[in-house]
Amino acid sequence: MNTAPNHPLAGVYAAALTPLEADFSPDLEAVAPLLAFLASRGCHGALLLGTTGEGPSFSPSERADIFRAALTVHETHPDFSLLAGTGAPSLTETADLTRAAFDLGFDGVVVLPPYYFRKVSDEGLFAYFGEIIRRAVPADGFLLGYHIPSQTGVGFSLDLLARLKDAFPRQFSGIKDSSHQAGFARALGARFGSDLLALTGTDSLFQLALESGAQGCITAPANLISPDLRKIWDGWQRGEDIAPLQARITAIRHVLEGYMPFPPILKALLSRLFGFPRWPVRPPLVEISKEMETQAAEELAKEA
Repeated sequence: MNTAPNHPLAGVYAAALTPLEADFSPDLEAVAPLLAFLASRGCHGALLLGTTGEGPSFSPSERADIFRAALTVHETHPDFSLLAGTGAPSLTETADLTRAAFDLGFDGVVVLPPYYFRKVSDEGLFAYFGEIIRRAVPADGFLLGYHIPSQTGVGFSLDLLARLKDAFPRQFSGIKDSSHQAGFARALGARFGSDLLALTGTDSLFQLALESGAQGCITAPANLISPDLRKIWDGWQRGEDIAPLQARITAIRHVLEGYMPFPPILKALLSRLFGFPRWPVRPPLVEISKEMETQAAEELAKEA
């Protein structure tokens, strides 16, 4: 049996989609039902307004409204953990959103590096995150850096992670690793072990990440396949052979990667497979065609 993770945020998380009305405004009444669906299918929690949730496409006031709407899930699933995506290029906006999330009772925040100035130094990033933590993260709060350099152009070095962890040993809890790089997942484990909370953003690397010391995942396909991800998580805790299930999840992930970016295809398939409304995506993203939706569904059926 593998050693049980010891961080309060360990587990399987969905990078939740954001329900929208036809005019692209947030469908606030649909937020909690989507989260309850995810909770019922094995998710320990969800990240609101990450990449899959189209977070940077929403204003601060819209994000705050979505955060408030999410809290209703606790009426039926009181232990469901809520993480808020609060990153923005603006230091003030990020700090304000982070403080708002914690004031509402969110369990943690996932924060992008400032993604306009792409050649900043580790010194600048350390100063940025240090200010956010001092201004907005309570003593018992958890902040995870969001490592997705393919989107932001800015990543977290191992030395920067170590410096932040040393300076803020509780508040800077770890990293959402969406680098999609097996080598980086291994390097995290080799450098930090279980001292730094690592949640992989890549379903196809879930087993490898767990073997390297990660304590869970936050993924886009979890909107569709969270029961299988939970089986990997539970099987890992019990010391079972999870390789066959990982192989299937990897195949499913590879199918979905053929239809990226994720929000349009996942919204279409969530509607097709589970009866949710076919929510639009906010521009500049565009919806996929019915033909592409059907093709993707047929490919997934072969793997499932």
